[in-house]
Amino acid sequence: MHLGFGLYQHMLNDSNYAFARQAGATHIIAHLTDYFYQGDSDGGKDQPVGTVNRGWGYAIEEEVWSVKKLRGLKEDMAKHGLTLEALENISPAFWHDVLLDGPKRDEQIAKVQQLIRNMGEAGIPILGYNFALAGVSGRIKGAFARGGAEAVGMDGISEDIEAPIPLGMAWNMIYDRNPPEGFLESISHEELLRRYRAFLTEVLPMAEEAGVVLAIHPDDPPLEKVRQQPRLGYHPNHYKELMAMEPSPNHVMELCIGTLGEMAEGDLYEAVEYFAKNHKIGYLHCRNIRYKVPYYKETFVDEGEIDMARILRLLKKHNFEGVLIPDHAPQMSCEAPWHAGMAFAMGYFKALLQQIENETNS
Repeated sequence: MHLGFGLYQHMLNDSNYAFARQAGATHIIAHLTDYFYQGDSDGGKDQPVGTVNRGWGYAIEEEVWSVKKLRGLKEDMAKHGLTLEALENISPAFWHDVLLDGPKRDEQIAKVQQLIRNMGEAGIPILGYNFALAGVSGRIKGAFARGGAEAVGMDGISEDIEAPIPLGMAWNMIYDRNPPEGFLESISHEELLRRYRAFLTEVLPMAEEAGVVLAIHPDDPPLEKVRQQPRLGYHPNHYKELMAMEPSPNHVMELCIGTLGEMAEGDLYEAVEYFAKNHKIGYLHCRNIRYKVPYYKETFVDEGEIDMARILRLLKKHNFEGVLIPDHAPQMSCEAPWHAGMAFAMGYFKALLQQIENETNS
């Protein structure tokens, strides 16, 4: 098992690569999409929470990352002793009509296929993605973690969860600066599944050919509906069904322990064991939480309700050899809040893995 960090687009630089290696990471998950662009205003530099009408901000990356750019990214990380394990998330700017089944769907499927070809040529093995119309909505920030550290969570079913999605928005980001007035029509869960099956049918063969694994992130927050649109899943069993939809080894989970832990029903540990045993984990997001949706709160990795040692022992039991990253972490009270929170999480996971390794060898 390897430890890594997920870096947002604005963090893909030598300074953060050096920090990652110094903190003990060996791998990086790089986010394609800039979630922070708010036009003339500052979108912030941590987990976005968004607004009803503007979401996280504007989706501006319309072009597929080239092989040259991807290779350059890998090489820059390699100089610091880091391996680029995965790209995470596809900009709504170039695949919104895949999600919405809109008029540009075929053109945008071709862009996703090209991205996968480019990743294969550049030697990047995993593409993490979300297949959700609404994306992550309904988050708030507050002093939820130990010592009043700022973290994200939910505090009930808010307007951000119930409001319809404005036209021109997908996955909680604006892709059309001048949309027509109105809101996205609600669809059924069956229709969302149909769109997802069609996506897999057209994209998975290219992934197999390119040697790229497609890893789907479970819907966060895990509710039946968000912004009047269905979710692919809100119970661990829903994702077992998604995995059974296509048995290819290139169709796996981007397994988010925090999201599974937030689910109102289901056994987190049984689910982790199921996906590990069946080789259906591309890589893992690990964060801890208290409570369930719609009232969960994020915590430091060592203080929530999830038994992280039990999670790691299950992964070790089934010989998971992929990458685990601290998904996000509470912001600590210092000049580098993100870095401090992540360094704490990394140190915790390194010590825990060493303890488990010692137990195995004793």
